[in-house]
Amino acid sequence: MNSFLMVLVDIFRQPAVIIGLIALIGLTLQRKSFSDSMKGTVKSFIGFLVLASGAGIVDTALKPFGAMFQDVFHVQGVVPNNEAIVAPALVEYGTVAALIFFFGMIVNILLARFTNFKYIYLSGHVALYQSVMLAIIFMVSGMSAWQAVLFGALAEGVITTVSPALVQPFMHKVTGSDDVALGHTGGMGIAFAGLLAKITGGNPEHSTEKMNVPKNLGFIRDTNVVIFLSMSLVYLVVALIAGPTYVESQVSDGQNYILWAIMQAGMFAAGVFVILAGVRAVLNEIVPAFQGISTKLVPNSKPALDVPITFPFAPNAVMVGFFSSLVAGIICMVIFGFAGLTIIIPGVIAHFMTGAASGVIGNAQGGRRGAIIGAFGNGVIISVVPLVLVPFLGDLGSSSATFSDSDFGVFGLYYGLMSNFGQYGIMGAVVIALVVLFVASALIGRSNAAREAQGV
Repeated sequence: MNSFLMVLVDIFRQPAVIIGLIALIGLTLQRKSFSDSMKGTVKSFIGFLVLASGAGIVDTALKPFGAMFQDVFHVQGVVPNNEAIVAPALVEYGTVAALIFFFGMIVNILLARFTNFKYIYLSGHVALYQSVMLAIIFMVSGMSAWQAVLFGALAEGVITTVSPALVQPFMHKVTGSDDVALGHTGGMGIAFAGLLAKITGGNPEHSTEKMNVPKNLGFIRDTNVVIFLSMSLVYLVVALIAGPTYVESQVSDGQNYILWAIMQAGMFAAGVFVILAGVRAVLNEIVPAFQGISTKLVPNSKPALDVPITFPFAPNAVMVGFFSSLVAGIICMVIFGFAGLTIIIPGVIAHFMTGAASGVIGNAQGGRRGAIIGAFGNGVIISVVPLVLVPFLGDLGSSSATFSDSDFGVFGLYYGLMSNFGQYGIMGAVVIALVVLFVASALIGRSNAAREAQGV
């Protein structure tokens, strides 16, 4: 039984498999032909693999940049990196984390079915990381394994239901519909970015996508060109500061340091290009297929997908958001150093993924100003929350890595603080979260009913 469950967990931790299965179920419920069902399933599966491949290319391009940044500027501290903290955690808490992940998905579907929060979280990889964080905090508090699995699954289900709901008002502004939601562990920071962009009064008409440039500079209207040129500048500046000896001996494997910088920038741009292609393929298949699930199993449900789902809606805002978020992370790092606090070294991957989505969300709310200010706010959030989360990770908190995204920090801090009251404190915190979710759902239901009565 245990081995069978672990096989199921291995299957469902693969987002491409989840996407393919969701498409198959949706198309089957719509009674599509075998040919259409097969085509939609395979194209959804492959589309997500294309998206993931693009993300892998971007990750490959950014990792040496992050290492070079630390070495060049002689920065030592904690790096927010999900993979780095999850790997050792799985050795000690792997079974509990896997079970929290598996049953947490079931709780998410049940909450989507029986509440007004109709979001089914399909970003399996980050959901697994979140389950690992919950396993660590709950087990360190003194819970037994079965208690950690039970309350961890409930907590995971609540988080994966609430996080997309908080972002959805801003996602609606981006996409112009409620067909798709955002499911990522950076949800809290991205929602905060949208709120900042909204209250700072930027004009959505002044979009990052509307650049008034001279005819001779028309090439910068092409998103791929802008991304390549921007990243070339960044890589070249850091490579020049590092010098040829360091780059060629430490990161470029003997390749000329100028050429290496340009090639890394090109790889980054290629990765973003592949991501955008994958997103379009997934959207073209998964949204229509999801109508079957919305109609039959979970009425009016929406798929909550990973952050790259936002990128095609404002590609220029992707780069604006990334740079703004990264600048915020660098400023926070300097402030932490002067304040004598643990230095949180900017996690370049986290700043790119969540910063880019924050830029897109902020741009929809407040144009260029919204993209810059919103993403900057996200950068502050993902710099501060890893700092406050570290003490609640037990022995793993003394390592050189921690969880990177805002949901880890916000929800981790909530359960971490309640863990000061032991296992019963955490149990109470989970119950409170569930009660708040159902109360909020009831209030939303009343509000919707009132609007319908008024004909709004």
